[in-house]
Amino acid sequence: MELLKSETLKNLARAYVGESCARNRYDMMAFLAKKDELTCLSKMIKEVATNEFHHARMLFSFIDSADTKHTIDNITVSAGYPFKQKIGTLEENLRLAVEDEQNEAHKIYPEFAQVAKKEGFNDIANLFLNLVQVETCHSKLFQILYDQMKNGTMYKLPNLVKWKCKDCGYEETLKEAWQKCPICMAPQGHVMLHINDGAK
Repeated sequence: MELLKSETLKNLARAYVGESCARNRYDMMAFLAKKDELTCLSKMIKEVATNEFHHARMLFSFIDSADTKHTIDNITVSAGYPFKQKIGTLEENLRLAVEDEQNEAHKIYPEFAQVAKKEGFNDIANLFLNLVQVETCHSKLFQILYDQMKNGTMYKLPNLVKWKCKDCGYEETLKEAWQKCPICMAPQGHVMLHINDGAK
């Protein structure tokens, strides 16, 4: 089957727009975190936004290859995209990000991979399946961050851990990170986070 006339091309376009929207949502979440002086959290969210940019780039490369002689002026697709995030509610946005990432990982991309494989586009099917793995990791990360924020454990853990200031590098082993760095006086949000998904 020719990619230009396939359902897979439409799915690539849907996924491209979805990844582009996710990147913008996460950039807005990172902005909220930075505004709240949670700079290490902001950086983690920005890294996920960068991942989404690269997903969009890879999807776009397949779209671009569908017609090597002409530009593709328009791809008409019908799709729903989440607009659940709320401006100013970082904790809730983390929870909603978990849902969005799970939807991509467990429903959207497996279905897109199945269609691509059926239409004979194994390389595109493999891309969608690889994205399932990454979006699953994103979902787990956002779940951990949401739980930590909700439970007040982002900077307070039951065991002794080494906390590190991202600005000056000061380190100390404590159960709870300092409110202000003893050296550079950076606020607690500049302390590097501990992420543990329970995997051994």
